[in-house]
Amino acid sequence: MPPDEELRYPSPPPIDSTATTDDEAAWVWAHIKAEARRDAESEPALASYLYSTILSHSSLERSLSFHLGNKLCSSTLLSTLLYDLFLDTFASDPSLRVAAVADLRAARARDPACISFSHCLLNFKGFLACQAHRIAHKLWNQSRKPLALALHSRISDVFAVDIHPAAKIGKGILLDHATGVVIGETAVVGNNVSILHHVTLGGTGKASGDRHPKIGDGVLIGAGAIILGDVKIGEGAKIGAGSVVLIDVPPRTTTIGNPARLIKGKEKPAKHEECPGESMDHTSFISDWSDYII
Repeated sequence: MPPDEELRYPSPPPIDSTATTDDEAAWVWAHIKAEARRDAESEPALASYLYSTILSHSSLERSLSFHLGNKLCSSTLLSTLLYDLFLDTFASDPSLRVAAVADLRAARARDPACISFSHCLLNFKGFLACQAHRIAHKLWNQSRKPLALALHSRISDVFAVDIHPAAKIGKGILLDHATGVVIGETAVVGNNVSILHHVTLGGTGKASGDRHPKIGDGVLIGAGAIILGDVKIGEGAKIGAGSVVLIDVPPRTTTIGNPARLIKGKEKPAKHEECPGESMDHTSFISDWSDYII
């Protein structure tokens, strides 16, 4: 059986090309099917599973709708009903497929534990929860709120990820590990954001209205971080693991601690050039923050 690098994939659309979203989706789907064929041959115990979830389908949307339907179904919410709902929603809004492809590529590029696109599609609950949320969000905006909330409840039950269906989520999102992620009703998450497990984007109490964080593009939020209230996290900011953030964070800065403080202080905070949501650099600030050595 050939190793990964010997699989015959079509060439990816060049970054600076005018390739369409259809070209990119076709490229990722070709990867997924090639990986599934390889895995079915090398591990016969998975052959039937891989055929039913990937190889029997003609598109990423059909495969994802089938897989999510089976993951999120219950004795009273049938997988066939969910499959039809998901597929119809994908068909009505092409941006959902664009976002799914961007999320797959984000996981493959940023997470060293992601060994293939098919592995992400089948097994990464953060990816699956995010795709299901986008469908719930679409239903919410169509005033189908009871169905959106029922789907939200199933996502929380199955994936341990609680994203209110009204929350706005961008594309190129990585929910790494994902367990315990909570995102409130009026939260907004930009593009190319990476969020680790047990992160809360919450409110500050019983206040109604716009009350949840706004996360800019390219932000990295470390494990266990808590961001509360209608605060703005600037583009390319980095929130250290375990931080508690209650006020705005400027773009391209790093904040750490409880309560969170900016590295180098709020008057002249240290700024970085890279996009932490993509680089996944969690620790470069340590030398500026502390001289503690174990």
